[in-house]
Amino acid sequence: MRIGIVGWGLEGQSAYRYFGAEHEYLIANEEPRDDFPAQDKTTRVQFISAQRAAGLTGNVQDLSYLDGVDECDKIIYSVTTAKNLEKKFGKNSAFWAKATTIQHIFFEEVKTKNIIGVTGTKGKGTTSTIIYEMLKAAGKRAFLGGNIGLPVLDFVKDVTPDDWVVLELSNFQLYNLTYGPHIAVCLMIAPEHMDWHPDMNDYIEAKANLFRHQKPEDIAIYFAENEYSKKIAGYSPGQKIPYLQPPGAHIEEGSKIMINGVEVIDKSAIKLLGEHNLQNVCAALTAFWQAAQDREAARKVLSSFSGLEHRLEFVRELNGVKFYNDSFAATPNASSASLAAITSNKVMIIGGFDRHLPLEDFTKAIVDSKDTIHKIVLIGQSAERVAQQLASAGFSNFVINSDKDINEILSQTVKFAQPGDAVVLSPGFPSFDMFKNFQVRGEKFKEAVNAL
Repeated sequence: MRIGIVGWGLEGQSAYRYFGAEHEYLIANEEPRDDFPAQDKTTRVQFISAQRAAGLTGNVQDLSYLDGVDECDKIIYSVTTAKNLEKKFGKNSAFWAKATTIQHIFFEEVKTKNIIGVTGTKGKGTTSTIIYEMLKAAGKRAFLGGNIGLPVLDFVKDVTPDDWVVLELSNFQLYNLTYGPHIAVCLMIAPEHMDWHPDMNDYIEAKANLFRHQKPEDIAIYFAENEYSKKIAGYSPGQKIPYLQPPGAHIEEGSKIMINGVEVIDKSAIKLLGEHNLQNVCAALTAFWQAAQDREAARKVLSSFSGLEHRLEFVRELNGVKFYNDSFAATPNASSASLAAITSNKVMIIGGFDRHLPLEDFTKAIVDSKDTIHKIVLIGQSAERVAQQLASAGFSNFVINSDKDINEILSQTVKFAQPGDAVVLSPGFPSFDMFKNFQVRGEKFKEAVNAL
């Protein structure tokens, strides 16, 4: 069989491993990479030689790298390439009949029905990881994959009927998905990836695929205080359970995390930083409770789990100043959450690749927090637009740093910090103008902090 693999990221490489060496391959990728397999009579690689513009994959104009893909017997495409394939092959039914994703293959092959899918704009990774850790603490055999952990084809053959699988699923992974998990969770939804989706409705429709393919015996969990989340969960024919209000996990008396009349933990004992993480905690607890009503397992995880890398990650303290890496905060809303989460006085590093999302709420969050902000250092492509927004809102306590070296940026930033302050990298924008991805941005920031 001749297999076409479109996109040579984690998903494409996972498909290559899954199907194995007995097939022929055509690998099509938007740009050259140094980890392509060796080309021989069974493997051919093609890509665009010109440098791709900054931003997500799936936004190139030159689609010649897809030539011949339609001649393959089976096509596995990485989810962000879907728009390119639509442009190249349109509604060609013969093409789409043999085109699939690793998510589709997973749902077709997995031997368990105990699948929990988590989506949302922010908080997916944290929520998915908490659910996974709770399941393990309760004695369940569990796997974590999707947009976090391992690509799903790397472990699908190991899953048995009694196992649990937790999947973090992005809008891209859900775009054409035609399967639903037993338990689906929708977190807070806000505009994002508007450089890939033509409008907010397209974004919502992608998220809704997690729910619309569920069965009546399945469960849909949603954020009670977010209308988008409620709307998306409404596509499910299954039982609907809100969180942050009964019967899902919620907060009583200002501090007690409760579910089904059981006090699981006081929020003061939760190790995660920030009020916004209480949303993730309540979402995770609501999902976990459908699998196991184990208060002690939940308490153990919530009192010890301190978060994922690049999400309000404490780096070090130096001369009385604490440094936090929140590189994952790639939207204005996510950066707003870190403003509230770090309650001490702070110096913020904000900016990056500008997708031109609305800044009004972000600007208001900064103005509302002005008494705790010693300075904002604006960086990246977005710096001028953010500066204009802040100035028009009457906030002038910022500087623009046009340097692209994170060491130089940090060198200026620490001059504004005083003992007791926090220096927080919480960009509010993607990394593509200066770094390959948010992970590289966060790693470079931590290296610079540890070199001080």
